[in-house]
This record gives sequence, structure tokens and C-alpha cells, in this order.
Amino acid sequence: MTRSLSRRSFIRASAATAAAAGINAVAPNSLLGATKVSLPGIQLYMVQAEMQKDTPGTLRKLAAIGYPYVEYSPLGFGNAAEFRKMVSDAGLQCPSGHFVFGMGETNKQLDDAATIGARYTISTIMLLRPSTNAAGVMEQLNHLERDDFKRMAAKANEIGKGARERGLQYAYHNHNVEFRTFEDGVTGYSILMKETDPELVKFEADLGWMATGGADPLAIIKSAPQRFPLLHFKDFAVLSPSVIELGTDRQKEIVDLGQGIVPFKKFVAEAKKFGVERYIVDHDPPFKNQTALEVAKIDFDYLSALLAS
Repeated sequence: MTRSLSRRSFIRASAATAAAAGINAVAPNSLLGATKVSLPGIQLYMVQAEMQKDTPGTLRKLAAIGYPYVEYSPLGFGNAAEFRKMVSDAGLQCPSGHFVFGMGETNKQLDDAATIGARYTISTIMLLRPSTNAAGVMEQLNHLERDDFKRMAAKANEIGKGARERGLQYAYHNHNVEFRTFEDGVTGYSILMKETDPELVKFEADLGWMATGGADPLAIIKSAPQRFPLLHFKDFAVLSPSVIELGTDRQKEIVDLGQGIVPFKKFVAEAKKFGVERYIVDHDPPFKNQTALEVAKIDFDYLSALLAS
């Protein structure tokens, strides 16, 4: 029992660190109808405190705001089967979920993704070696070298195969650490894109983290649009100078969507041409003078207006 609790604690600490730094089987978009695909979803890390106090009630409140779907958070809200039922009871869908690959058993996490009804199973972070605390996770992520990204690419291909065996699609979610530039101008993210199988490994582009890492999200997505079925929307008040480490003051500059300087209007206009499937609000806590649900409403109104334009 002690060992199990410890492992769960490590997973939660890892997920919280990266995220701060960061239901029925879902049919293809053409079968969901225009209303479903033209509205944004929400990454549940944003409302983690509320979810841990009252999961069913929080899901109902998100549905009342207008969100048609949610993205699972690896912090956990009951077991997978219970979570699926709570999502369904709230009238929501769960087409995607975040998991901490590198902490816990990969097959178990893939099985959980299938159980909750997710189509996409996504690494919120990927660890190459287990860490016993949040500080260790941060240290590892902030000092990834070229060979580490090659190993991550190999691991992503492996996870992608396991996902496919279960009828799922694996995707890699970025922060800013992937945009460190090595001696020859190559970035960790470009290594991941080059050395992963395009069929086994897709990408969930976090536009805010890309921009704060000094990258051009639109150029990256245009280079291989078929690999980006999901987008995360996170806004920053400041983007310069670029920052390629987590745990810096830049995280304090996350603001409500539309209040910062990430050019979301341009991204949405282009994403519609590429056939992006999911547009997901991903606003990290803590929140200033507002509740998480108040911010969730602000972000929903902003992004749904962009999608409708």
C-alpha cells in the first residue's frame, strides 16, 4: 500500500510540475456535427482543485459554460471507469487525455486511456528516468540533451505502437524545453518530429509554450500539418526574451486568452485550413483575483468566438 501511494504521489507531483511550468468513444469530426467541432475543449489541469473537491459538480459546471468536451488530466479524478461515467453523466465527451509516460506503467496508462474513451493518449511530459520528487522532474526536463531527445523519440514510437494496438493515437505535448537550440541549429522538437513515425506519433501543439520558447508555432505546424490534430491555447503577457526552462518567472505571466500577445487569431485562421480536430483551453493556475471556473468561462468565450469567426 505504501509503495502504491508513493507512486501515485510521484505521478501527481510530476504532472503538476510540468503543467504548471503546465464519455463515449469519440467519432470522427464529420460525425459529431458542426456545433461540437467548432467549440473548444478544456484541459482539466486548469480546474484541478475544483475537480478534486467535487468531480461530478465541476464537470457539470464546465458543461454549463458551454464546453462540449474535456481533456483528462494525469492528476487523476477517481479510477478510469468512474471518470468515464462522470463525464458521460455531465453530458460531456473526453476525446483526449494526458498521461505521465516515464512514471508508472506505460501499458496501464494506455489501458486507462482506452477505458475513459479517449481517442488521443498524450504525454503531458515524457521522463526518461523516474524521479522521486517534483524538483527532480524539473531538473531532468530543464537539462535535456540531443541524445535525450533521440531517446524520447524512440520511446514515443514505442508508446505509439502500444496505443495503436488499442485503437488509440499517441500524441506528444510540448512545453518550452523542447526548443533549446543545439550547436548545429537543431532543436529538441525538430529531433522529435524527424525521428518519430508520422503514423504512430502525432503532436499536440501548445501554442503559448512554443511562442515563449522562441519558436514560430505556425511555421512548425505548416511544415507537417497532418501531424497536428490538436492545439492547446495558452496566452502570455510577455514573450521576449524567449525562455527554454520551466520553473521561471515566465509562468507568472500566463494571462486570460486574448489578454496577452500570442497571435491566436492568425493561428485559428490557418488551423481551419489544416483540418485541426481539437482546440483546447490550457490555462495554468494559479489565477489572480478570479476562480478557475471564472477564467474557464472567459477563455471559452474568447476561443469560441475565434472559432466562429
